[in-house]
Order: sequence, then structure tokens, then C-alpha cells
Amino acid sequence: MASLTTSGRRRRTIDVRLLIGLALVAASVVGVVALVGAVDARTTVYAAASALSPGDRIDRDDLVEREVSLDGADGLYLGVDELPADGLIVVHPVHDGELLPRTAVGDASGIRSTALVLELTAPPSSAVRAGAVVDVWASPADAEGRGFGAPVVLVPDAVVVRVVEDDGLVSSGGSAIEVLVPRSRVARVLQAQAAGDALAVVPAGLALGG
Repeated sequence: MASLTTSGRRRRTIDVRLLIGLALVAASVVGVVALVGAVDARTTVYAAASALSPGDRIDRDDLVEREVSLDGADGLYLGVDELPADGLIVVHPVHDGELLPRTAVGDASGIRSTALVLELTAPPSSAVRAGAVVDVWASPADAEGRGFGAPVVLVPDAVVVRVVEDDGLVSSGGSAIEVLVPRSRVARVLQAQAAGDALAVVPAGLALGG
């Protein structure tokens, strides 16, 4: 009888230890899963499905969803629930596959600008490229055709869409550039071009000739 009693106690002791071990393992797994979930907090945002240029109107077909960990920078990029039904207008270039910054797009209903190609009297500086913000200057042509008057800012803070490649179509010997111009300034720009005024673009914030 003594032998059977001792054997039963050993079995009960082993069972208790096994249960404690299983409980510890389960608690460890739960803790690891919770820790990974807390650290790997991902947000779903939009990225460009292809390169986007200023002036492009985009909708969901032009974007792809990306689940990324932004480490508190979520507010800098466009979330998947923030795209208006009528789409957005690109105001700064976005590379293929790049996450879409909020600053690179504007509400289509609030955009009041149009793209114009300006014929310049001289090539722009190397700082003038797609997405750059420039001031458009105009030197009025003299009524007698003897020269040009003092330059004035025709359009401040225009956004460059592209620098037009030299294809032999520019008649002035200079170059051409496409910019987004507020609709309120379109008539003035067209009038300046029709009058033969000398046009130049300067990166915003820099003085002409500086």
C-alpha cells in the first residue's frame, strides 16, 4: 500500500508542474503577440501608381494602397479614407511608387489655376524644374520697338509643370516653360505674350538677376 500511495503522489506532482509550465508558455506567447502588435502599428496610405506631374488630376485608379509604419508621421501622407470623390490635383511632382504627401496635392474644387506655356527670352536657371515655385517676370516691350521697360512681377508663386525641351518651335531664341497660373492672371499673361513683352522666370524668393 505504501508503494502505491507514493506512486500516486508522484503522478499528481508531475501533473501540477506540467500545468504550470503550459500556463507560463501560453502567457509568454500572448505577451509576445501583444508586444509585436504594439510595435508594428501600420497605417494604410496612398502611393503613386506611376509618376505624377503638377496639373495632373488623379483618382483611385492612379494610386495604390501601402501598409507602412510611419512612426507618428501619419499626418504627412494621404490616407485611404481621405481621397475626395472628385479626385485631387497634383501641385508637386511625385515619383513612381512614392508615398503621396498631403502637400503634393490639392482639392480639385479649390484649384483655380491653369497650365500655360511661356516663351522665355533666355533659358531658365538650373533650379527651375518640375515642381519648383517661380515668379514670372515681364519687361514690357517699348511701344516704338526700341527696347523693354522695367521688369515687374507678372505672376508670383507659379508652379512649374515642365521645362519644354528644345524642339525648334521656340521663335525667340530662348526657351519655353509650362507653369500653373492662377486663372485671375491668365489674361495678363496672354496679353504680355501677345504684346511681345520679355518674359523670365526666377525661383520664388530670389531677386531678378540676383
